[in-house]
Amino acid sequence: MRLRHGAQRPTTRPQVLTGARVVLPTGTVADGRVTIDGTKIAAEAPHGDVIDVRGHWLVPGFVDLHNHGGGGASFSGPAEDVLKAIHTHRLHGTTTLVASTVTDDMDFLARQAGLLSELAEQGDLAGIHFEGPFISPCRKGAHSEALLRDPDPAEVRKLIDAARGRASMVTLATELPGGLDSVRLLAEHGVIAAVGHTDATYEQTVQAIDAGATVATHLFNAMPPLGHRAPGPIAALLEDERVTVELINDGTHLHPAALELAFRHAGPGRVAFITDAMDAAGIGDGRYLLGPLEVEVSEGVARLVEGGSIAGSTLTQDRAFQRAVTIDRLPVENVVAALSANPARLLGIDDTVGSLEPGKDADLVLLDENFELKGVMRKGNWVVDPQLA
Repeated sequence: MRLRHGAQRPTTRPQVLTGARVVLPTGTVADGRVTIDGTKIAAEAPHGDVIDVRGHWLVPGFVDLHNHGGGGASFSGPAEDVLKAIHTHRLHGTTTLVASTVTDDMDFLARQAGLLSELAEQGDLAGIHFEGPFISPCRKGAHSEALLRDPDPAEVRKLIDAARGRASMVTLATELPGGLDSVRLLAEHGVIAAVGHTDATYEQTVQAIDAGATVATHLFNAMPPLGHRAPGPIAALLEDERVTVELINDGTHLHPAALELAFRHAGPGRVAFITDAMDAAGIGDGRYLLGPLEVEVSEGVARLVEGGSIAGSTLTQDRAFQRAVTIDRLPVENVVAALSANPARLLGIDDTVGSLEPGKDADLVLLDENFELKGVMRKGNWVVDPQLA
């Protein structure tokens, strides 16, 4: 396998990948066949180049809703850094990515939204996720408390306007003053309102969902724990069919029992695996910045230098896939849904990505029998070339 760090290799003739276990929306086909014609998956294509991929799994490209960077670069940086982070995650199978910002000065966030929106307009990003500054100081995690603020609808509107129609999601502590009105504002503008970094009660979370919130930002993390007298936001988010729950499956953010609890109660159709990755993803241990805060990464775990809070992750989606299948023992079809179909549907782009169906973008990931990544294709071009002639 060769990792292509430069230009992608264009394909001029149709390609027919044969022999793999292909995961489709209807189930897994043991000896499957996927045809790529140009940038799209095709029903058939005569005179194509046949590529034998027996012994492998063929799954849709991964869709990451919540990602702050990778490859030593951040989505809070200049355009070249943003493109570097995008490419890093493409090498690990994420063919569709929403760029997440971290709490910062409002003027900076508005300027960064303008930059990210340009990259979204040219197809490099699927949208923008604002994680902060409208979050609870009680559950701030790796966000600068000095920059936090209540979710005033006027300020929320400032950010979504700056994103020029490319805002996908805003994470809010909906119990704060202005929280519910901001949720309603987001719903009216077609932007996902996500409950996260919150100290809300069960009842307050129910109110937020009824107002239009549809996502739980990294469920279990940065929110009150599940209690038998005070069930808090976790119970409300798990029980409501309108909510998709994000999970960070890196072995650090969640105990396996918590992962199983989420799948059991939300069901495989309401789980979205995310990375919540920061700069160190795809690089390694060392000192990094997350917004204005310094982070130490040791043995793959990112924590704030001051205070020790977990500060995002170094996860890539191929590792999340492998862990979910080999350690958590989840069915492959459920993992594919959590990594591809569910987030694509949530973003409203499931007509083009999220599954291997004719007419959709030729975004796919090739995995060996041990679920190690061997190939990545995006829009018909090999990003990671399996060289399996």
